[in-house]
Amino acid sequence: MMETLLPVVFMLIIGLALLVYVVLDGYDLGVGILSLFASEKERDMMMASIGPFWDANETWIVLGVGVLLIAFPSAYGIVLSTLYLPVTVMLMGLVLRGVAFDFRVKAGDKYKRRWDHIFFIGSFIASASQGWMLGSYITGLSSSMMSLFFSVLIALTLPALYIMLGAAWLMMKAEGELFDKALSWARFAVWPMGLSLLLVSISTPIVSEEIARKWFTLPNAIGLLPIPVTCVFAYITIFWLVRHSKILHQGYAWIIFACLVIICIMASLGLAYSIFPYIIIGKLTIWTAASATDSLQFILIGILVTLPMIMIYSIFVYRVFRGKVKELSYE
Repeated sequence: MMETLLPVVFMLIIGLALLVYVVLDGYDLGVGILSLFASEKERDMMMASIGPFWDANETWIVLGVGVLLIAFPSAYGIVLSTLYLPVTVMLMGLVLRGVAFDFRVKAGDKYKRRWDHIFFIGSFIASASQGWMLGSYITGLSSSMMSLFFSVLIALTLPALYIMLGAAWLMMKAEGELFDKALSWARFAVWPMGLSLLLVSISTPIVSEEIARKWFTLPNAIGLLPIPVTCVFAYITIFWLVRHSKILHQGYAWIIFACLVIICIMASLGLAYSIFPYIIIGKLTIWTAASATDSLQFILIGILVTLPMIMIYSIFVYRVFRGKVKELSYE
């Protein structure tokens, strides 16, 4: 019983960690990308809006990758060795972001703009690299031309989603000119985000026969219908709201962010259904890749301590720094 159940539990933990990471670090990566198009004063406000949170947000990807390593070591070896280059590029992007965030002011006004550009570059590189890795993973880490095309497609899709998350976050945290600019960014980004998600939805079953079989056979197709329907409804809601600024100015910008979270959740549920029971599609199931049952039981104790602590800390930080953003200070 435990041999069957524990690998499923650990896959759920990995899935939860990566989903939370996409949402939380997604918006601050989106803010980083959008910072290129802001004035110096607006960039300061944008940095202030993510300053208390972005380190905590990245904790979730550390948790997800760490659990993958200790619970599914054989899968970790295959995934990381195959995706060595995009993983390295992503880490370089995250390092650039961290350095630029601190140095943009501490290095002096002369170099501030340069570090702002580096912050944008790091944000975009990290976003695109994550999209590339996701595309490669969905295609079973194959090296075919179709897999390459699909990886490029998602490498472009994920930054579009992050930009929408970033714009929605800024509308919740900012006022005045920055709010209006964030709204204009959202209006611009909603089209490419929708188109990209549509293309990914169409392409996914094309590049993977395994996924196509699961989604387009009866009665599965009927049971899975709520996932795309919910995504379409959430997207239509976003599309309508960004064209009604009066509603957003009344404090309802959070609805856009909530709809984006719903899209992320539905996409995660769809992906989880598509790949189960594999941890690497067509190569390794979660049971063949899992560590020994005794090891998983021991690891689970640590997870049951660590996961609630991360959740409590994240909730605490977001509660303390809730509300509209104030001017950035490094004092």
